[in-house]
Amino acid sequence: MTETATTEAPLTVSASAARRIGEILKAEGDGAMLRVSVEGGGCSGFQYKFDVERAKAEDDVVIERDAAVVLVDPASAPFLAGSELDFVDDLIGASFRVVNPNATASCGCGTSFSI
Repeated sequence: MTETATTEAPLTVSASAARRIGEILKAEGDGAMLRVSVEGGGCSGFQYKFDVERAKAEDDVVIERDAAVVLVDPASAPFLAGSELDFVDDLIGASFRVVNPNATASCGCGTSFSI
């Protein structure tokens, strides 16, 4: 059985992340979406990847909040289940951060994790 579009989103998007994603996508032009994926690598085993795309795959999960449109592929979804995408602007810099309850460890830069 294939999953449908009614599948629960593996990732929530905070208000600050939605604002920043909206700004980025507006600058990219019509049809731009942010893809969040997980791939092998990084110092902790897995790493988050962020890409701007114009096309979505048929099996992508689409998460929309305000002007933000986020895509998650089915292979990355289990690694992101229950996570929140946030945007933080503090003294050490501005960045997207994934608050992932599945991660048992992460690196100091926050871009890689292990399960």
